Amino acid sequence: MAPYLETVKSFADVPVTDAGVDTVAFLQAAEGVVGLFDVLGSAAFVPVQTDLKGNIAKVRARYDAAPEKSVTLELLVENEKGEKKRTATEGLLWLLRGLSFTCTALQNAQANPGEELSVAFSKAYDVTLKKFHNFVVKGIFAVAMKACPYRADFYAKLAADPAGGPAVTTEKLNEELNKWLAALSGIVLRLETFYEKGGHGKGF
Repeated sequence: MAPYLETVKSFADVPVTDAGVDTVAFLQAAEGVVGLFDVLGSAAFVPVQTDLKGNIAKVRARYDAAPEKSVTLELLVENEKGEKKRTATEGLLWLLRGLSFTCTALQNAQANPGEELSVAFSKAYDVTLKKFHNFVVKGIFAVAMKACPYRADFYAKLAADPAGGPAVTTEKLNEELNKWLAALSGIVLRLETFYEKGGHGKGF
C-alpha cells in the first residue's frame, strides 16, 4: 500500500488534447475523489459520495454503449446531443459540480493552513453547489460540513500508509495535492466552458 494520493489516478495524468478530455482516464481520476471522502471519514458525506458515484456510472454507461463516439468527454456530450434523453450529459454536468466543490474546498484548505476543514468546505459549498440545491439538500450539506474531521487528522490520514509504511512528508503531500488540485481545476474549468458555449447544460 501507499499514501492515498499515490493509490489513485491523478488528474495531472489525465490526457487532455485538442479533441478534449480523455473519458476513461477522467472517470478513473474521479473515482479517486469518491475515495477521498472515505479519508474524510464521516458518514455525513455518504450523500455526496453517492451522488458522485451515480454520475460517474451514468457517464461510464454511455462510454460502454458507444466507446468510439465517447473517446473524450466533449465527443461524448456532442454525440448524445441529438437524443431525447441525455443521461450522460446531465450526469457529467452534476459530476463537474461535485468535483468543483471538492476541489475548491481543498484549495481553500491549502491556501489557509490555519483554517479548519469545516470552514474550507462551507465556503466552497457557498460558491459552488449551493445555488443548485433545494432546501432539503442544503440541510444535508450543512450537516456534512459540520461533520468534517479536524484538519490535522485529515492531513495525517492523507499522508499515512495504511499498510504501516512510512508516511510521506508534509512537503511531499502538499506538492502532490497541489498538482492534483491544479489539474482537476483546469479540467473542470475547461468542461464548464464547453458546456456554457455549447448550451449543453440547458434544462439540468
